[in-house]
Amino acid sequence: MSRIGKQAVSVPGGVTVTVSPENVVTVKGPKGQLSQKMDSAITLNQEDGKLTLTRRNDSKQNRAYHGLYRSLLANMVTGVTEGFKKELAIESEEGFRAEMTGGKLVLNVGFSHPVEIEAPEGVTFETPKRTQIIVAGIDRQRVGQAAADIRAVRPPEPYKGKGIRYADEHVRRKEGKTSS
Repeated sequence: MSRIGKQAVSVPGGVTVTVSPENVVTVKGPKGQLSQKMDSAITLNQEDGKLTLTRRNDSKQNRAYHGLYRSLLANMVTGVTEGFKKELAIESEEGFRAEMTGGKLVLNVGFSHPVEIEAPEGVTFETPKRTQIIVAGIDRQRVGQAAADIRAVRPPEPYKGKGIRYADEHVRRKEGKTSS
């Protein structure tokens, strides 16, 4: 039995979970609605405010799907109730900065031109400080991908640590050349 797959997902009040005949699970909550198509080998049971997943047989593929769909379902429930957010920090000495202009995130990170990034559907960007970016939304996958795309514009380099990094990321620093 999958250690993750056998755990029940608790559904808080105000959240409704429906399963269509095509095996599409829809979760509606105060922050929005998310949908996910599930494999036919996994069945979803809902009782007493808890969701449990069971698999048809113990084939290797179905065991993998069991844990996967349980995690996706738990993330959907968390997303429509609390939402997800990732924080990014800009490190530099030369005045790297980020700002919101006309609904787009504009990054000035040492290139000859500013880099504009448009927020994907369901994701919002905030810049409380010039060196801080907050990516928020209800879909964990989209939030993580948007944050990774921003970080990829100028990832942190190992000598001075300049670049865009996650707020909780530790960058391993290398020692520079020394004259003897």
